[in-house]
Amino acid sequence: MGKNKSLIEILATSLKLGLTSFGGPIAHLGYFKDEYVDKKKWLDDKMYADIIALCQFLPGPASSQVGIAIGMLRGGLLGGIISWFGFTVPSIIVLIAFALLYQSFSLGDATWISSLKIVAVAVVAHAIIGMGKNLTPDRPRIAIALAGASVMLLFPSAFIQIGIIIVAAILGYFMFSKQTETKVNPFRVTVTKTQGVISLSILAVLLIGLPIVSQVVTNEYITIFDIFFRVGAIVFGGGHVVLPLLEQEVVPNGLVTSGEFLAGYGMAQAVPGPLFTFASYLGTMMAGVAGGIVATIAMFLPSFLLVIGALPFLNELRNRSSFQGILTGVNAAVVGILLAAFYDPVFTSSVENGAHFAMAAILFALMYFWKKPAWMIVIIGVLLGEIIAFVFV
Repeated sequence: MGKNKSLIEILATSLKLGLTSFGGPIAHLGYFKDEYVDKKKWLDDKMYADIIALCQFLPGPASSQVGIAIGMLRGGLLGGIISWFGFTVPSIIVLIAFALLYQSFSLGDATWISSLKIVAVAVVAHAIIGMGKNLTPDRPRIAIALAGASVMLLFPSAFIQIGIIIVAAILGYFMFSKQTETKVNPFRVTVTKTQGVISLSILAVLLIGLPIVSQVVTNEYITIFDIFFRVGAIVFGGGHVVLPLLEQEVVPNGLVTSGEFLAGYGMAQAVPGPLFTFASYLGTMMAGVAGGIVATIAMFLPSFLLVIGALPFLNELRNRSSFQGILTGVNAAVVGILLAAFYDPVFTSSVENGAHFAMAAILFALMYFWKKPAWMIVIIGVLLGEIIAFVFV
């Protein structure tokens, strides 16, 4: 009964986050901290920071992987699946429905989509400040964060992001290994090391085998699964990085048109939850609802396999001062990467004029100083956007 109660709690909490987590992966980490660390007390700040750092090393959607990992720590493998389901199913439903209605109902440049982008600016800024206080509390870590942000802004690419994390890990090893705790509180992991190795082996077999099978067997669902599994397994850098990779896979091959792709991209940014559910829209455009479900599963399956493969080893590594030092450096770099992402694409693609900036500032103040919840900020933001559009058009 206790386990069932825990699983129900995981579903209720993750579903709440899935319905209210606007703003992309940066904002999601802030929402997760508020809910799982500050309110539920399922884990402490240190454990949460370590999970984030671990997921930054893995390809795929970092925020979804953090949610999956927390679900697994709370309720085992089933807890991880339920946590992912609750967080992603609202946006999956919306994007599949949008794909089905695309031909008869275009949302194009709707005012409320622009408003939600501005809401994201406030939410992301709030999340960065909250994470910065915990992960960059001193000058050396602030310096790492600022250096990482500067490099990302000057040379934006997924490979540069990986390089920043690697350099920060090396700096952390030399700068912070002697300063870190080695007696951190252990946490219970229901996944064994053997299961972890098996999970990583399955990932390798699918990465090698799926392209071969898709060439030999002519089946649209196998083709869809192959495309989205490969992208989900190799993309570093979160939701926005996945878009150009997907575009190269589906538009030149004629699976969707450029116009259909861009319409779905706009809608994906307007819904809560992970941007990787853009796969639900694309799969539905290619092969109906079944295609949307296949694409979604394929896109997120590598994340499950990677988290299952990595999580059993995290407990042991956390007690090593060298690994703690590495994580300290990586955590600081993550703040810098998030800061760079806040400017581009979050700020640059949302704030087009003074009215937009004023609106973002008001929403941020409501969150930071007046402590208003995210769902209220979303409603206020949409209403403000409609008022501004009415006044200035």
